[in-house]
Amino acid sequence: MLWACILLPQLAMDGVLRERSDPAAPLALLAGPAQRRVLQAVNPAARELGLKPGQTLTAAQALTRNFASADYDLAAIERWQRFLAAWAYGFSAQVSLHYPRCLLLEVQSSLGLFGPWPRFEARLRQELNALGFRQRITVAPNPAAARVLANAHDGLAVSDDTTLREALGRLPVERLGLSREVATAFARMGLRSLSQLLALPRDSVARRFPAEVLLQLDTLLGRQPLALEFYRPPDVFDARIELNFEVESHQALLFPLRRLTADLAAYLAGRDSGVQRFVLQLEHRNLADSRVVVGLLAAEREAGMLFELTRGRLEQLQLPAPVLAVRLLARELPAFTPQHRQLFDERAQQTLPWEQLRERLRARLGDHAVQGLGACADHRPEHAWQTQAQAPHTALPACGPRPGWLLAAPQPLRESSLRILAGPERIESGWWDGEDIRRDYYLIETRAGQRGWAFRPLGSDGPLLLHGWFA
Repeated sequence: MLWACILLPQLAMDGVLRERSDPAAPLALLAGPAQRRVLQAVNPAARELGLKPGQTLTAAQALTRNFASADYDLAAIERWQRFLAAWAYGFSAQVSLHYPRCLLLEVQSSLGLFGPWPRFEARLRQELNALGFRQRITVAPNPAAARVLANAHDGLAVSDDTTLREALGRLPVERLGLSREVATAFARMGLRSLSQLLALPRDSVARRFPAEVLLQLDTLLGRQPLALEFYRPPDVFDARIELNFEVESHQALLFPLRRLTADLAAYLAGRDSGVQRFVLQLEHRNLADSRVVVGLLAAEREAGMLFELTRGRLEQLQLPAPVLAVRLLARELPAFTPQHRQLFDERAQQTLPWEQLRERLRARLGDHAVQGLGACADHRPEHAWQTQAQAPHTALPACGPRPGWLLAAPQPLRESSLRILAGPERIESGWWDGEDIRRDYYLIETRAGQRGWAFRPLGSDGPLLLHGWFA
Protein backbone atom coordinates (compact mmCIF):
# COMPACT_ATOMS: atom_id res chain seq x y z
CA MET A 1 0.00 0.00 0.00
CA LEU A 2 0.99 3.61 -0.49
CA TRP A 3 -0.10 6.39 1.81
CA ALA A 4 -0.03 10.11 1.08
CA CYS A 5 0.22 12.68 3.83
CA ILE A 6 -1.12 16.15 3.04
CA LEU A 7 0.28 18.41 5.72
CA LEU A 8 -1.50 21.77 6.10
CA PRO A 9 1.08 23.92 7.90
CA GLN A 10 -0.93 27.18 7.76
CA LEU A 11 -4.43 25.79 8.13
CA ALA A 12 -5.67 28.43 10.58
CA MET A 13 -4.29 31.32 8.51
CA ASP A 14 -5.49 29.87 5.21
CA GLY A 15 -8.97 29.37 6.63
CA VAL A 16 -9.18 33.07 7.51
CA LEU A 17 -7.51 34.41 4.36
CA ARG A 18 -9.79 32.50 1.98
CA GLU A 19 -12.79 34.34 3.45
CA ARG A 20 -11.26 37.77 2.84
CA SER A 21 -11.51 39.66 -0.42
CA ASP A 22 -7.90 40.94 -0.04
CA PRO A 23 -5.78 37.98 1.13
CA ALA A 24 -2.55 39.87 0.40
CA ALA A 25 -3.22 42.45 3.13
CA PRO A 26 -1.24 42.07 6.41
CA LEU A 27 -3.03 39.80 8.88
CA ALA A 28 -2.20 38.38 12.30
CA LEU A 29 -4.07 35.71 14.25
CA LEU A 30 -4.30 36.38 17.98
CA ALA A 31 -4.56 33.99 20.93
CA GLY A 32 -4.44 34.27 24.70
CA PRO A 33 -6.44 36.21 27.30
CA ALA A 34 -7.66 39.74 26.68
CA GLN A 35 -4.98 41.15 29.02
CA ARG A 36 -2.15 39.57 27.03
CA ARG A 37 -2.95 38.91 23.41
CA VAL A 38 -0.18 37.11 21.52
CA LEU A 39 0.40 36.76 17.78
CA GLN A 40 -0.10 33.08 17.02
CA ALA A 41 0.34 33.24 13.23
CA VAL A 42 1.09 35.92 10.63
CA ASN A 43 0.81 35.95 6.84
CA PRO A 44 3.73 36.93 4.56
CA ALA A 45 2.57 40.55 4.27
CA ALA A 46 2.52 40.93 8.05
CA ARG A 47 5.92 39.26 8.35
CA GLU A 48 7.37 41.89 6.01
CA LEU A 49 6.23 44.54 8.50
CA GLY A 50 8.35 42.91 11.22
CA LEU A 51 5.59 40.90 12.88
CA LYS A 52 6.25 37.32 13.94
CA PRO A 53 4.54 34.61 15.98
CA GLY A 54 5.10 34.88 19.71
CA GLN A 55 5.01 38.68 19.84
CA THR A 56 2.54 40.33 22.12
CA LEU A 57 -0.12 42.46 20.49
CA THR A 58 1.28 45.51 22.31
CA ALA A 59 4.75 44.94 20.88
CA ALA A 60 3.33 44.39 17.39
CA GLN A 61 1.31 47.61 17.55
CA ALA A 62 4.42 49.46 18.68
CA LEU A 63 6.01 48.44 15.36
CA THR A 64 3.02 49.16 13.13
CA ARG A 65 -0.73 49.38 13.17
CA ASN A 66 -1.14 48.67 9.47
CA PHE A 67 -2.39 45.13 9.92
CA ALA A 68 -5.71 43.40 10.52
CA SER A 69 -6.26 40.80 13.21
CA ALA A 70 -8.53 37.84 13.82
CA ASP A 71 -8.88 35.16 16.47
CA TYR A 72 -6.87 31.97 16.28
CA ASP A 73 -9.89 29.64 16.38
CA LEU A 74 -9.18 25.98 17.18
CA ALA A 75 -12.75 25.01 16.33
CA ALA A 76 -12.33 26.57 12.89
CA ILE A 77 -9.13 24.56 12.35
CA GLU A 78 -11.00 21.33 13.04
CA ARG A 79 -13.85 22.44 10.77
CA TRP A 80 -11.51 23.18 7.87
CA GLN A 81 -9.73 19.87 8.36
CA ARG A 82 -13.03 18.03 8.10
CA PHE A 83 -14.00 20.04 5.04
CA LEU A 84 -10.76 19.04 3.34
CA ALA A 85 -11.33 15.43 4.40
CA ALA A 86 -14.67 15.54 2.55
CA TRP A 87 -12.81 16.90 -0.47
CA ALA A 88 -10.14 14.18 -0.23
CA TYR A 89 -12.85 11.51 -0.02
CA GLY A 90 -13.31 12.02 -3.74
CA PHE A 91 -9.81 10.64 -4.32
CA SER A 92 -9.66 7.77 -1.84
CA ALA A 93 -12.11 5.71 0.19
CA GLN A 94 -9.59 5.60 3.06
CA VAL A 95 -9.10 9.10 4.47
CA SER A 96 -8.01 9.61 8.06
CA LEU A 97 -7.77 12.60 10.41
CA HIS A 98 -5.48 10.73 12.78
CA TYR A 99 -2.96 13.58 12.99
CA PRO A 100 -3.87 17.23 13.55
CA ARG A 101 -3.64 19.62 10.60
CA CYS A 102 -3.06 16.91 8.03
CA LEU A 103 -4.84 14.31 5.93
CA LEU A 104 -3.82 10.70 5.38
CA LEU A 105 -4.95 9.08 2.11
CA GLU A 106 -4.44 5.56 0.85
CA VAL A 107 -3.50 6.24 -2.79
CA GLN A 108 -2.27 2.90 -4.15
CA SER A 109 -5.79 1.82 -5.10
CA SER A 110 -6.50 5.21 -6.71
CA LEU A 111 -3.57 5.29 -9.14
CA GLY A 112 -5.48 3.30 -11.74
CA LEU A 113 -8.17 5.99 -11.79
CA PHE A 114 -6.11 9.18 -11.43
CA GLY A 115 -2.94 8.09 -13.21
CA PRO A 116 0.65 7.72 -11.96
CA TRP A 117 1.58 9.48 -8.75
CA PRO A 118 3.22 12.60 -10.31
CA ARG A 119 0.01 13.35 -12.22
CA PHE A 120 -2.12 12.48 -9.18
CA GLU A 121 -0.02 14.73 -6.95
CA ALA A 122 -0.25 17.62 -9.43
CA ARG A 123 -4.03 17.38 -9.38
CA LEU A 124 -4.14 17.36 -5.58
CA ARG A 125 -1.96 20.46 -5.41
CA GLN A 126 -3.94 22.25 -8.11
CA GLU A 127 -7.26 21.72 -6.33
CA LEU A 128 -5.84 22.62 -2.91
CA ASN A 129 -4.39 25.84 -4.33
CA ALA A 130 -7.76 26.65 -5.89
CA LEU A 131 -9.42 26.10 -2.53
CA GLY A 132 -6.86 28.41 -0.90
CA PHE A 133 -4.87 25.99 1.27
CA ARG A 134 -1.09 25.65 1.30
CA GLN A 135 0.24 22.12 1.57
CA ARG A 136 3.18 19.73 1.88
CA ILE A 137 2.70 16.28 0.36
CA THR A 138 4.73 13.12 0.85
CA VAL A 139 4.14 9.46 0.04
CA ALA A 140 5.38 6.37 1.92
CA PRO A 141 4.45 2.69 2.32
CA ASN A 142 2.78 3.38 5.69
CA PRO A 143 0.86 6.39 7.03
CA ALA A 144 3.11 7.09 10.03
CA ALA A 145 6.21 7.33 7.84
CA ALA A 146 4.43 9.59 5.37
CA ARG A 147 3.49 11.93 8.22
CA VAL A 148 7.01 12.07 9.66
CA LEU A 149 8.62 12.61 6.25
CA ALA A 150 6.32 15.60 5.73
CA ASN A 151 8.11 17.31 8.63
CA ALA A 152 11.25 17.67 6.54
CA HIS A 153 10.23 17.13 2.90
CA ASP A 154 7.70 18.30 0.34
CA GLY A 155 7.08 16.21 -2.75
CA LEU A 156 9.08 13.17 -1.58
CA ALA A 157 7.61 9.86 -2.77
CA VAL A 158 8.97 6.61 -1.30
CA SER A 159 7.51 3.37 -2.59
CA ASP A 160 9.62 0.56 -1.05
CA ASP A 161 10.88 -0.33 2.42
CA THR A 162 14.58 -0.05 1.57
CA THR A 163 14.30 3.50 0.31
CA LEU A 164 12.00 4.31 3.21
CA ARG A 165 14.60 3.19 5.77
CA GLU A 166 17.23 5.36 4.09
CA ALA A 167 14.94 8.41 3.99
CA LEU A 168 13.90 7.98 7.61
CA GLY A 169 17.46 7.36 8.74
CA ARG A 170 18.48 10.89 7.71
CA LEU A 171 15.72 12.56 9.72
CA PRO A 172 16.68 14.46 12.90
CA VAL A 173 15.50 12.87 16.12
CA GLU A 174 13.33 15.86 17.02
CA ARG A 175 11.26 15.30 13.84
CA LEU A 176 10.37 11.67 14.47
CA GLY A 177 7.18 12.35 16.41
CA LEU A 178 8.72 11.52 19.80
CA SER A 179 7.93 13.51 22.92
CA ARG A 180 10.08 16.55 23.58
CA GLU A 181 11.59 14.98 26.73
CA VAL A 182 12.64 11.83 24.85
CA ALA A 183 14.04 13.82 21.90
CA THR A 184 16.04 16.00 24.32
CA ALA A 185 17.40 12.94 26.11
CA PHE A 186 18.59 11.44 22.81
CA ALA A 187 20.20 14.74 21.83
CA ARG A 188 22.13 14.84 25.10
CA MET A 189 23.40 11.35 24.32
CA GLY A 190 24.74 12.62 21.00
CA LEU A 191 22.11 10.82 18.92
CA ARG A 192 21.07 13.20 16.13
CA SER A 193 19.34 11.01 13.52
CA LEU A 194 17.11 7.97 13.30
CA SER A 195 19.88 5.85 11.80
CA GLN A 196 21.92 6.36 14.99
CA LEU A 197 18.88 5.40 17.05
CA LEU A 198 18.33 2.20 15.10
CA ALA A 199 21.97 1.23 15.68
CA LEU A 200 21.33 1.00 19.44
CA PRO A 201 20.43 -2.35 21.03
CA ARG A 202 16.65 -2.64 21.37
CA ASP A 203 16.95 -4.04 24.89
CA SER A 204 18.92 -1.03 26.01
CA VAL A 205 16.40 1.40 24.51
CA ALA A 206 13.51 -0.55 26.08
CA ARG A 207 15.09 -0.35 29.55
CA ARG A 208 16.00 3.33 29.48
CA PHE A 209 13.04 4.87 27.64
CA PRO A 210 9.25 4.51 27.66
CA ALA A 211 7.67 1.74 25.59
CA GLU A 212 6.21 4.36 23.24
CA VAL A 213 9.69 4.95 21.78
CA LEU A 214 10.13 1.46 20.31
CA LEU A 215 6.45 1.43 19.30
CA GLN A 216 6.93 4.65 17.34
CA LEU A 217 10.09 3.37 15.65
CA ASP A 218 8.40 0.09 14.67
CA THR A 219 5.40 2.01 13.33
CA LEU A 220 7.62 4.23 11.19
CA LEU A 221 9.35 1.21 9.69
CA GLY A 222 6.09 -0.61 9.01
CA ARG A 223 6.66 -3.36 11.56
CA GLN A 224 3.68 -2.24 13.65
CA PRO A 225 0.44 -1.18 11.92
CA LEU A 226 -1.06 2.17 12.81
CA ALA A 227 -4.69 1.93 13.92
CA LEU A 228 -6.68 4.46 11.90
CA GLU A 229 -10.30 5.56 12.01
CA PHE A 230 -11.49 6.42 8.53
CA TYR A 231 -13.50 9.52 7.75
CA ARG A 232 -17.01 9.41 6.30
CA PRO A 233 -18.50 12.67 5.00
CA PRO A 234 -21.76 13.83 6.61
CA ASP A 235 -25.05 14.01 4.74
CA VAL A 236 -25.43 17.76 5.28
CA PHE A 237 -23.34 20.66 4.01
CA ASP A 238 -23.32 23.62 6.38
CA ALA A 239 -20.82 26.46 5.88
CA ARG A 240 -20.79 30.00 7.21
CA ILE A 241 -18.67 33.07 6.46
CA GLU A 242 -18.65 35.94 8.93
CA LEU A 243 -18.10 39.25 7.14
CA ASN A 244 -15.56 41.81 8.31
CA PHE A 245 -18.02 44.69 8.06
CA GLU A 246 -21.72 45.31 7.58
CA VAL A 247 -22.58 44.69 3.94
CA GLU A 248 -25.45 46.66 2.41
CA SER A 249 -25.14 45.76 -1.30
CA HIS A 250 -25.53 42.60 -3.33
CA GLN A 251 -22.21 43.23 -5.06
CA ALA A 252 -20.24 42.93 -1.81
CA LEU A 253 -21.91 39.57 -1.12
CA LEU A 254 -20.66 37.99 -4.34
CA PHE A 255 -17.18 37.14 -2.99
CA PRO A 256 -18.42 35.10 0.01
CA LEU A 257 -21.12 33.61 -2.19
CA ARG A 258 -18.56 32.44 -4.75
CA ARG A 259 -16.45 30.90 -1.97
CA LEU A 260 -19.41 29.08 -0.43
CA THR A 261 -20.65 27.65 -3.72
CA ALA A 262 -17.11 26.54 -4.64
CA ASP A 263 -16.82 24.79 -1.27
CA LEU A 264 -20.19 23.14 -1.83
CA ALA A 265 -19.06 21.90 -5.26
CA ALA A 266 -15.84 20.47 -3.80
CA TYR A 267 -17.81 18.77 -1.02
CA LEU A 268 -20.28 17.27 -3.51
CA ALA A 269 -17.48 15.99 -5.73
CA GLY A 270 -15.95 14.23 -2.72
CA ARG A 271 -19.26 12.53 -1.90
CA ASP A 272 -19.98 11.83 -5.59
CA SER A 273 -23.38 13.46 -5.17
CA GLY A 274 -25.23 16.54 -6.33
CA VAL A 275 -27.53 19.11 -4.76
CA GLN A 276 -31.13 19.79 -5.71
CA ARG A 277 -32.17 22.25 -3.01
CA PHE A 278 -30.21 24.50 -0.66
CA VAL A 279 -30.74 27.65 1.35
CA LEU A 280 -28.61 30.79 1.53
CA GLN A 281 -29.13 32.59 4.84
CA LEU A 282 -28.14 36.23 5.34
CA GLU A 283 -27.68 37.11 9.00
CA HIS A 284 -28.61 40.57 10.28
CA ARG A 285 -27.99 42.24 13.62
CA ASN A 286 -31.52 42.84 14.92
CA LEU A 287 -33.68 41.10 12.34
CA ALA A 288 -34.45 37.52 11.46
CA ASP A 289 -32.23 35.92 8.83
CA SER A 290 -33.11 36.56 5.20
CA ARG A 291 -33.48 33.31 3.27
CA VAL A 292 -32.79 32.65 -0.39
CA VAL A 293 -34.11 29.22 -1.33
CA VAL A 294 -32.54 27.69 -4.43
CA GLY A 295 -34.44 24.72 -5.87
CA LEU A 296 -33.22 22.90 -8.97
CA LEU A 297 -35.12 20.59 -11.28
CA ALA A 298 -32.21 18.13 -11.34
CA ALA A 299 -29.15 17.46 -9.20
CA GLU A 300 -26.16 19.68 -10.05
CA ARG A 301 -22.68 20.21 -8.63
CA GLU A 302 -20.73 22.46 -11.02
CA ALA A 303 -19.35 25.41 -9.02
CA GLY A 304 -19.87 28.09 -11.67
CA MET A 305 -23.45 27.05 -12.27
CA LEU A 306 -24.31 26.94 -8.55
CA PHE A 307 -22.85 30.42 -8.15
CA GLU A 308 -24.76 31.90 -11.10
CA LEU A 309 -28.07 30.36 -10.03
CA THR A 310 -27.72 31.57 -6.44
CA ARG A 311 -26.56 34.99 -7.61
CA GLY A 312 -29.63 35.37 -9.84
CA ARG A 313 -31.97 34.62 -6.95
CA LEU A 314 -29.99 36.75 -4.50
CA GLU A 315 -30.23 39.82 -6.73
CA GLN A 316 -34.03 39.57 -6.61
CA LEU A 317 -33.97 39.91 -2.81
CA GLN A 318 -34.30 43.34 -1.22
CA LEU A 319 -31.92 43.44 1.74
CA PRO A 320 -33.92 44.58 4.80
CA ALA A 321 -30.77 45.41 6.80
CA PRO A 322 -26.96 45.17 6.57
CA VAL A 323 -25.62 41.62 6.38
CA LEU A 324 -23.19 40.38 9.05
CA ALA A 325 -22.65 36.78 7.92
CA VAL A 326 -23.59 34.42 5.10
CA ARG A 327 -24.50 30.78 5.60
CA LEU A 328 -25.17 28.06 3.03
CA LEU A 329 -27.10 24.98 4.12
CA ALA A 330 -27.76 21.97 1.86
CA ARG A 331 -29.63 18.93 3.15
CA GLU A 332 -30.92 17.33 -0.06
CA LEU A 333 -27.86 15.70 -1.65
CA PRO A 334 -29.11 13.08 -4.14
CA ALA A 335 -26.90 10.89 -6.28
CA PHE A 336 -25.39 12.70 -9.25
CA THR A 337 -25.26 11.26 -12.75
CA PRO A 338 -22.98 13.23 -15.09
CA GLN A 339 -24.46 14.24 -18.40
CA HIS A 340 -23.47 12.03 -21.32
CA ARG A 341 -21.66 14.05 -23.94
CA GLN A 342 -20.27 13.35 -27.38
CA LEU A 343 -16.54 12.83 -27.74
CA PHE A 344 -16.44 15.70 -30.23
CA ASP A 345 -18.85 18.35 -28.97
CA GLU A 346 -20.23 20.28 -31.92
CA ARG A 347 -21.74 23.05 -29.80
CA ALA A 348 -20.07 26.44 -29.88
CA GLN A 349 -18.05 27.27 -26.78
CA GLN A 350 -20.39 30.09 -25.76
CA THR A 351 -23.56 27.98 -25.87
CA LEU A 352 -25.01 26.26 -22.82
CA PRO A 353 -26.58 22.84 -22.44
CA TRP A 354 -30.35 23.03 -22.13
CA GLU A 355 -30.29 22.00 -18.46
CA GLN A 356 -28.00 24.90 -17.48
CA LEU A 357 -29.91 27.39 -19.62
CA ARG A 358 -33.19 26.27 -18.09
CA GLU A 359 -31.89 26.74 -14.53
CA ARG A 360 -30.45 30.18 -15.34
CA LEU A 361 -33.76 31.30 -16.82
CA ARG A 362 -35.60 30.05 -13.73
CA ALA A 363 -33.15 31.90 -11.47
CA ARG A 364 -33.57 35.15 -13.42
CA LEU A 365 -37.28 35.04 -14.28
CA GLY A 366 -38.73 32.94 -11.48
CA ASP A 367 -39.64 29.30 -10.95
CA HIS A 368 -42.97 29.59 -12.80
CA ALA A 369 -41.66 31.49 -15.81
CA VAL A 370 -40.12 28.43 -17.48
CA GLN A 371 -42.44 25.50 -18.08
CA GLY A 372 -42.24 22.18 -19.87
CA LEU A 373 -44.97 20.48 -21.87
CA GLY A 374 -46.38 17.11 -20.97
CA ALA A 375 -48.76 14.79 -22.80
CA CYS A 376 -52.15 13.81 -21.36
CA ALA A 377 -54.16 10.69 -22.05
CA ASP A 378 -56.80 12.54 -24.09
CA HIS A 379 -57.44 12.36 -27.86
CA ARG A 380 -58.88 15.89 -28.02
CA PRO A 381 -56.10 18.22 -29.22
CA GLU A 382 -57.10 20.99 -26.81
CA HIS A 383 -56.71 18.64 -23.82
CA ALA A 384 -53.84 16.44 -25.00
CA TRP A 385 -51.10 18.55 -23.37
CA GLN A 386 -50.45 20.47 -20.16
CA THR A 387 -47.68 22.60 -18.67
CA GLN A 388 -45.31 20.99 -16.18
CA ALA A 389 -42.46 22.28 -14.05
CA GLN A 390 -40.12 19.81 -15.73
CA ALA A 391 -40.28 18.52 -19.27
CA PRO A 392 -41.34 14.86 -19.29
CA HIS A 393 -38.89 12.15 -20.19
CA THR A 394 -41.60 9.76 -21.43
CA ALA A 395 -42.45 9.51 -25.10
CA LEU A 396 -45.74 10.84 -26.49
CA PRO A 397 -48.49 8.28 -26.97
CA ALA A 398 -48.67 6.72 -30.42
CA CYS A 399 -51.00 8.65 -32.75
CA GLY A 400 -51.04 10.34 -36.13
CA PRO A 401 -48.98 13.42 -37.02
CA ARG A 402 -49.59 16.37 -34.73
CA PRO A 403 -48.64 20.03 -35.37
CA GLY A 404 -46.06 21.78 -33.24
CA TRP A 405 -48.15 24.98 -33.14
CA LEU A 406 -51.77 24.59 -32.08
CA LEU A 407 -53.95 27.66 -32.56
CA ALA A 408 -55.85 29.03 -29.58
CA ALA A 409 -59.09 28.79 -31.63
CA PRO A 410 -59.71 27.09 -35.00
CA GLN A 411 -59.88 29.46 -37.98
CA PRO A 412 -61.82 28.92 -41.26
CA LEU A 413 -59.70 28.25 -44.37
CA ARG A 414 -60.93 30.27 -47.34
CA GLU A 415 -58.15 29.33 -49.74
CA SER A 416 -59.49 27.36 -52.70
CA SER A 417 -56.20 25.78 -53.80
CA LEU A 418 -55.63 23.66 -50.68
CA ARG A 419 -54.14 20.20 -51.18
CA ILE A 420 -55.23 17.42 -48.89
CA LEU A 421 -52.17 15.24 -48.25
CA ALA A 422 -53.65 12.78 -45.76
CA GLY A 423 -56.87 12.05 -43.92
CA PRO A 424 -59.42 11.95 -42.72
CA GLU A 425 -58.50 10.96 -39.13
CA ARG A 426 -61.65 10.86 -37.06
CA ILE A 427 -61.54 11.97 -33.39
CA GLU A 428 -64.63 11.38 -31.26
CA SER A 429 -64.16 11.98 -27.53
CA GLY A 430 -65.17 14.04 -24.49
CA TRP A 431 -68.68 12.79 -23.80
CA TRP A 432 -67.92 12.50 -20.06
CA ASP A 433 -67.21 16.19 -19.37
CA GLY A 434 -69.64 17.96 -21.67
CA GLU A 435 -67.01 18.95 -24.26
CA ASP A 436 -67.75 16.20 -26.75
CA ILE A 437 -66.13 16.58 -30.19
CA ARG A 438 -66.68 14.66 -33.45
CA ARG A 439 -64.23 15.76 -36.12
CA ASP A 440 -62.46 14.56 -39.26
CA TYR A 441 -58.86 15.88 -39.39
CA TYR A 442 -56.79 16.33 -42.59
CA LEU A 443 -53.14 17.06 -43.32
CA ILE A 444 -53.24 19.98 -45.78
CA GLU A 445 -50.79 22.07 -47.80
CA THR A 446 -51.37 25.69 -48.83
CA ARG A 447 -50.35 27.35 -52.10
CA ALA A 448 -47.28 28.79 -50.33
CA GLY A 449 -46.17 25.32 -49.25
CA GLN A 450 -47.21 25.56 -45.58
CA ARG A 451 -48.51 22.39 -44.03
CA GLY A 452 -51.37 22.56 -41.57
CA TRP A 453 -53.79 20.44 -39.61
CA ALA A 454 -57.44 21.18 -40.34
CA PHE A 455 -60.75 19.54 -39.54
CA ARG A 456 -64.37 19.59 -40.44
CA PRO A 457 -67.05 18.75 -37.87
CA LEU A 458 -68.73 15.47 -38.62
CA GLY A 459 -71.80 16.01 -40.82
CA SER A 460 -70.82 19.58 -41.73
CA ASP A 461 -70.36 20.84 -45.32
CA GLY A 462 -68.66 24.11 -44.33
CA PRO A 463 -65.01 25.08 -44.92
CA LEU A 464 -62.15 23.33 -43.25
CA LEU A 465 -61.14 24.82 -39.89
CA LEU A 466 -57.39 25.27 -39.41
CA HIS A 467 -56.31 23.99 -35.97
CA GLY A 468 -52.47 24.09 -36.19
CA TRP A 469 -49.36 24.50 -38.28
CA PHE A 470 -46.56 22.01 -38.78
CA ALA A 471 -42.99 23.29 -38.51
